[in-house]
Amino acid sequence: MKLKEIMTKDVIAVSPDTSVLDVAQIMKDKNIGSVPVCKENMDVAGIITDRDIVLRVVCAEKNPKMIKCEEIMTDKLVVGKTDMEVEAALELMGDVQVRRLPVVENGKLVGFVSLGDLAVNSHFNHGSEEALAEISIPSRPLI
Repeated sequence: MKLKEIMTKDVIAVSPDTSVLDVAQIMKDKNIGSVPVCKENMDVAGIITDRDIVLRVVCAEKNPKMIKCEEIMTDKLVVGKTDMEVEAALELMGDVQVRRLPVVENGKLVGFVSLGDLAVNSHFNHGSEEALAEISIPSRPLI
């Protein structure tokens, strides 16, 4: 099965100059944990996650109204392609330890797939379990 067959096509994206407060509000309103950051014509520039906001804004005691997404987004982005097999996407997600994968076609954002989306599909349960195991490296508290 190809990513284009299972991806979420109704993707919300923000521009690099969107404030962190605005993207956080979008995450709250839509109950999502990440938002792709796109330049004009849906060219993917990066991704911003709820974790980025907590670690790079809240913990750094920065004003989310004054910080733009481009300042804290992850710009070394791994993406899937619409014609990529789901199993290959799961392997990629495990290898690079990401739970969310923007899907592009000709460099433009056209969809989004998350490990959670795949986990609820019984056809991909085993693959998503393997990817999650690779992503979720046990950590120890810093003492």
